[in-house]
Amino acid sequence: MTQETRSTCPYCGVGCGVIIESQGDQITGVRGDPDHPANFGRLCTKGSTLHLTASATVTRQTRLLQPLQRLARKEAPAPVTWDHALDLAAGKFAQVVRDHGPDAVGFYVSGQLLTEDYYVFNKLAKGLVGTNNIDTNSRLCMSSAVAGYKQTLGADAPPACYDDLKHAECLFIVGSNTAWAHPILFRRIEDAKAANPALKIVVADPRRTDTVEIADLFLPIQPGTDVMLFHGMLHLMLWEGWTDTAYIAARTNGFDALKATVRECTPDKVAQVCGIPKDDLLAAARMFATSPATLSLYCQGLNQSSSGTAKNAALINLHLATGQIGKPGAGPFSLTGQPNAMGGREVGGLANLLSAHRDLANPEHRAEVAALWGVPSVPEKPGKTAVEMFQAAADGEIRALWIACTNPAQSMPDQATVRRALERAEFVVVQEAFATTATCAFADLLLPATTWGEKEGTVTNSERRISRVRPAVPAPGQARNDWSIGVAFARRLEAQLGRTFTLFPYESAESVWNEHRESTRGRDLDITGLSYAMLESAGPQQWPLKEGERTGRVRLYEDGVFPTPDGRARFVDTPYKPVAEAREARFPFSLNTGRLRDQWHGMSRTGTVGKLFGHVAEPMVQMNAQDMARRQIAEGDLVHLTSKRGSILLPARASAEIGLSQAFVAMHWGEEYLSGCSSTGVRLAGINALTTPAYCPTSKQPELKHTPVKILKAELPWSLLAMAWLPAGDALTAQRALQPLMALFPFATCVPFASNAQGEERSGVLFRAAAHDAPDAALVGQIEALLGLQTADTLRYADHRRGQRRAARLVRRADGSAGLEAFLLGGDTSAEAWIATLLREELPAQSYGRLLLSPGARAPVAVQSRGKPVCACFNVTDRAIEAELLRCTGSADERLAALQGALKCGTNCGSCVPELKRMVRATPTEALAVGA
Repeated sequence: MTQETRSTCPYCGVGCGVIIESQGDQITGVRGDPDHPANFGRLCTKGSTLHLTASATVTRQTRLLQPLQRLARKEAPAPVTWDHALDLAAGKFAQVVRDHGPDAVGFYVSGQLLTEDYYVFNKLAKGLVGTNNIDTNSRLCMSSAVAGYKQTLGADAPPACYDDLKHAECLFIVGSNTAWAHPILFRRIEDAKAANPALKIVVADPRRTDTVEIADLFLPIQPGTDVMLFHGMLHLMLWEGWTDTAYIAARTNGFDALKATVRECTPDKVAQVCGIPKDDLLAAARMFATSPATLSLYCQGLNQSSSGTAKNAALINLHLATGQIGKPGAGPFSLTGQPNAMGGREVGGLANLLSAHRDLANPEHRAEVAALWGVPSVPEKPGKTAVEMFQAAADGEIRALWIACTNPAQSMPDQATVRRALERAEFVVVQEAFATTATCAFADLLLPATTWGEKEGTVTNSERRISRVRPAVPAPGQARNDWSIGVAFARRLEAQLGRTFTLFPYESAESVWNEHRESTRGRDLDITGLSYAMLESAGPQQWPLKEGERTGRVRLYEDGVFPTPDGRARFVDTPYKPVAEAREARFPFSLNTGRLRDQWHGMSRTGTVGKLFGHVAEPMVQMNAQDMARRQIAEGDLVHLTSKRGSILLPARASAEIGLSQAFVAMHWGEEYLSGCSSTGVRLAGINALTTPAYCPTSKQPELKHTPVKILKAELPWSLLAMAWLPAGDALTAQRALQPLMALFPFATCVPFASNAQGEERSGVLFRAAAHDAPDAALVGQIEALLGLQTADTLRYADHRRGQRRAARLVRRADGSAGLEAFLLGGDTSAEAWIATLLREELPAQSYGRLLLSPGARAPVAVQSRGKPVCACFNVTDRAIEAELLRCTGSADERLAALQGALKCGTNCGSCVPELKRMVRATPTEALAVGA
């Protein structure tokens, strides 16, 4: 019998509600919760495939299901009992604290933990161990937004809400590819535009992303120039009289100092620095200031910067100067990057914060938390933030690390330092659901944790809305909830440190949450009127919701009173500063990183679903076509990307999104999917081998959005491509087995893929590599063996002298036709296009036989590809869309509607709608006439 459980999506900070379908101990399906106010039943491509990531085959191949101990670094870990694991961890941490002090340990946790998990680890570090060395990957995500809100408005509290999209007359989207990073929120933007065609949308971004498709005005600013843009807009607002002088006088402080700064930001100067026309600057300022209601949406483009706090504050300055705050449809609205980064901020789970938005630097706040926890004091010394923590570990200052639910060996900048830290630390604990992350390889102790569909607790989304997370199935194997692992460890550590009573009396997630709730009493995020029972009966609620109140507050500061000592908001004088590392002759390109439409962070979860690789199949660097032509780089050529920290190899792709002297690589590609080894033997560890550890001095958030690089064509004449369909229960296992082999080539990628061309979802693995010379035959033989190409029925050809090697295996299908099941091309891979199409699209292959082993690029018999997937929900390709558009007539909107009616593309999650609109617009009118 199918059971249904309400929960939330574990991806972006929109906080979508989901209904999990399960049978017994298996999750069998997922759909959007129509009653959840964040998404009203909608899910993006990632959310709608959640059940596939929880299948029994994925769990068996990827999950960490029992505690494991590594007796020596780089050895295979061995199973141990939970008691042994926790006793070992407590003993090691206690010894480090006794020998070197509490600041010799560090905890690095995650914005994907639940609020209850976060609370326990925050109390563990600051209340029991006595160190503020606890930080989170939210430092890489939202810390600049936190600092910006606190500097200007007085508290880390987003003042707007999703419903404001319906009331806004101007949307200012900056530093956010909302269409891909927050797709369900983008659906609501599309709805708002459809309901109010007069709504003006301005998008500022160095890239022409899918979000730009909905914009009335696009500002393609140079990387890192956001503060100059905002100052230039305010300069014009002052010049034209578009500021709200009454609001400024009654509700704010500090405007005069800011005016003196922006006086120098003339249109000529801003146009030169930002690289945009003066007329567009004026248009943006006019739309923002004169609209009855302006709502700003922003994310990592502002946050991940060495000027992150300044960027956030400068944007909020615009809202204060024009009175665009505290009313429906208006306000600065930071979009949270992770599902519970807000919850972590609420419990003080950062190195500079305390529970309930208290500040570590405030003695009264420290005393309040100490009294609540029943400890003499909370340490006043600021803790190490993310970049600082790993630098301290690399320097030997931090000797023991506890890493929970995050993958710093993929996500942190300057991977050389991070890996040196993990190698030098005396003891590393990794608490994880997935055994496949790069960080797991550095762990002395691996602790299996529960994940989506198995956990219980709460999360808070971007609009301050708290939702219940409920388990649909029991934990697999010996996995435990994160909060309970923390409690079990803390109680043992208490005994080791001589504490006679426990600070951790919790027996349930709710008991943890109740203590957190009490910590908020009288604070800006007061939730003393909320309870688990209320969340069950009334659904998700926004804070603040004080004792005695029945509903939370939809938007903040409607009364014009701010949580500052004098009740006034503060303008922040933020002089423009360029990026930490500027482009120069040796490194002439600005490298940007960001999200793909269908992937999430390090892909430990989404990377288990082959169909999510349909939209972007493999790692690449996107460049401007003119830059490629100048450097004689052809489409698909391998290039060296080199920064001051390292170098990696990637194929180049021309993209109309990318400006001159810029480049883009998706943030997801770590060594799990992209690897290689330099000529000096250095392991190339994904995109963050390049990125800079430079960070904002206030928020300590690193500048992941800008790294100067040089891009040079690589000369690796020998190449290899291997693809194979594998049983669903073996594909991910084979991918993991192939990963160590990637480091034996200068360049290698290994990714899953999938198809349902024959009506049944199939799983496959693609391995690609390049080298200066043909590798040892035994190495290629290992790859063949893992992909099922060393069977008796495998066709093969080898010319060792010329470094050529090919193999192909055909199987008889149920309909009697022959299908290509696996192939390998070594040396000459020019036949990739047609042979890969044969396999990936499961086309009949009986007419090819030994011709599969022939050299050359041309197929002996024509092979017609279905094309590249655009709509993941209904598996609709670009070629199918282009063919259907030839039959569609009328306006662009009418053609889009006809296309969706015929093929269903864009009618489910809607993530592909911006791309569909672009394809509709790009269809020549003469083609329409011919089609008609």
